[in-house]
Amino acid sequence: MSKCLVLGANGLIGSYVVDKLVVEGHDVRAFDRFSSDRANYEATEGVEQFTGDFLNSDDLKRALDGIEYVFHFISTTTPITAENDPTIDIETNIRMSVELFLLCVDAKVQRIIYPSTGGAIYGLTSVSGNGVHSENDPTLPVSPYAIGKLTVENYLRYFFTKYDLDYISFRISNPYGSRQSHRSKQGVVPIFLDRIHNDQQITVYGDGSMVRDYIYVKDVADMIVEAFDKEHKNNVYNIGSGTGTTVKEIIDCIEEVTGKKPNIHYEPQPATFVDKVILDTSRYTDEFHIKPSTNLHDGVIAIYQKMTGNV
Repeated sequence: MSKCLVLGANGLIGSYVVDKLVVEGHDVRAFDRFSSDRANYEATEGVEQFTGDFLNSDDLKRALDGIEYVFHFISTTTPITAENDPTIDIETNIRMSVELFLLCVDAKVQRIIYPSTGGAIYGLTSVSGNGVHSENDPTLPVSPYAIGKLTVENYLRYFFTKYDLDYISFRISNPYGSRQSHRSKQGVVPIFLDRIHNDQQITVYGDGSMVRDYIYVKDVADMIVEAFDKEHKNNVYNIGSGTGTTVKEIIDCIEEVTGKKPNIHYEPQPATFVDKVILDTSRYTDEFHIKPSTNLHDGVIAIYQKMTGNV
């Protein structure tokens, strides 16, 4: 089995990737700051916990020792923080990703697995004209966060061309799950769930008609782990549900699950927000033959049960 380093192992996607890798029998080194009392992943055996700082090259170098596959699942910014100060993304995510890739070359890593962003990376228009994006669409991002993700993808291509450092970039739509912090500023499903459950006001940008492709995070991890060590025909794959859901439909689903009426405050939609984003995932499903198995309603129920302790 493979020796894997998961950077950002305590994060939303990273923690599920750790669990799935362990289930599949791989050796896992879980890298994160681990500032909380316990790790978010559930695996207790088959995981070497490595406390380190992504911004520290020495920590990264030590973590890479003996590793075959690197899952680069650390991000120092969110779409909102990158929007507020784009230089932070450049100085941290982009700069340290390049440093990481140089260290991976020295460590003779076989492949890097990178979670890029789906939808936002394609920009305001789709070739299909109906908001559905394939990997062949032009990448014309208009937000600093997506620009940063595309920049890292371009550096991955450079390292593949120059150093033969293999990689797969998964352009993930909108992941959500029960390990997502409902206290953060990212993740509309858990944030809305928490606020509606506690009879607090929620903020909707626009009129609620904005469409996104939401996918349960466990399905994301399953799809990534299924493909990470396989022969691959492409270096870039969309990962999503392939289904569009409006913000209003999410709110309606939460109202049904919680039995509570939402208190909604509407704000103008920022100019960099894209109205409709759905991912065409046929490239991935045709090659690796698995699809997401969790619908939005069941995903919302799973998060709400954990949030309220009714698991």
